[in-house]
Amino acid sequence: MADAVHALGTTAPGTSGALVISVDAMGGDRGPEAVLDGVAIVAKSSPALRFIVHGPEATLAPLLAARGLSGVCTLRHAEGVVTMHDKPSAVMRNGKGTSMWSTIESVRAGEAEVAVSCGNTGALMAVSMLRLRKMPGVNRPAIASFWPSRNPSGWNVMLDMGADVKADAPDLLTYGLMGTSYARNALGLTRPRVGLLNVGTEEHKGHAELKAAYELMRAAQDAGQFEFIGFVEGNDLPSARVDVIVTDGFTGNIALKTGEGTAKLAGDLLKDALTASWLSKLGALLAMGPLKRMKARIDPRRANGGVFLGLNGTVVKSHGGADATGFAAALELAARLARSGFRAKLAARVASASVSGQDAPDIEAVSE
Repeated sequence: MADAVHALGTTAPGTSGALVISVDAMGGDRGPEAVLDGVAIVAKSSPALRFIVHGPEATLAPLLAARGLSGVCTLRHAEGVVTMHDKPSAVMRNGKGTSMWSTIESVRAGEAEVAVSCGNTGALMAVSMLRLRKMPGVNRPAIASFWPSRNPSGWNVMLDMGADVKADAPDLLTYGLMGTSYARNALGLTRPRVGLLNVGTEEHKGHAELKAAYELMRAAQDAGQFEFIGFVEGNDLPSARVDVIVTDGFTGNIALKTGEGTAKLAGDLLKDALTASWLSKLGALLAMGPLKRMKARIDPRRANGGVFLGLNGTVVKSHGGADATGFAAALELAARLARSGFRAKLAARVASASVSGQDAPDIEAVSE
């Protein structure tokens, strides 16, 4: 059956030729209701899309029917559910009957072009690597996410956000190439500006791997069709100076969680200040329009969806706590990448690293 699907290409439930998204309905903090509400939002705005929805049939069938989604969704029964507490290694060994595994398997079999899940990030990456395998030329896959910025698009791309805590110089170069492809296809940038996150912008700063990566990225920018602007610092993450920020998964994940926490703190402090007295409440009422526009601009639901880069298949990781609007944003991102032929373009971008015959420079020599 899998061979037949591969031969025919992607086929939608009941509509050959339509774009199909594989959806893990389980594993999110808000339950399958929020996931299917998100599917309903996207199905209404993009009626040509089709979905394969994975999870327990007894749970999902009535939810699909209640939302009028039976005509655009195929229900794929999967009894097991991967929780946020499950260890990735255990899921790799015993997760075959789960909705997460089934979701990735639909992409592997060619039934769907892209997979979307709210589930356990570590388990999702482990299953994706096991079933889809790494793309040629990729040693370590990465998670790329949008970061609010002053750029015209409103976003920068940052990776790795936590797929792998380690990354050597060639890995960081690969991240730069993959981030370039992502920025081109998701943000419409012709020649993205790529920066390497460091403790300072001076060339002599940073550890040996960063200095080696600096040389690799500077040499690869013409073949990779990006502009390497050198080292960037933490305060450049939301700036208009850079489009793609490259770092290892350890640093990237800490930056992500720090940014989320800081944004929440700022929001809470602003709310407290605007409700502290009748005068401040009056001021808040007068400023309601600008405040709503600011809230919409920084709404994290608009940027929901971390993309796993470097695999033989596209996987979008939605935030575990996403509501219907947030999950719809992840689905829309998945559809946009699939329509652009992103996977093939990403493979070509990674292959461009070998065009110049680049090898990692001697780290000890670079550090001197």
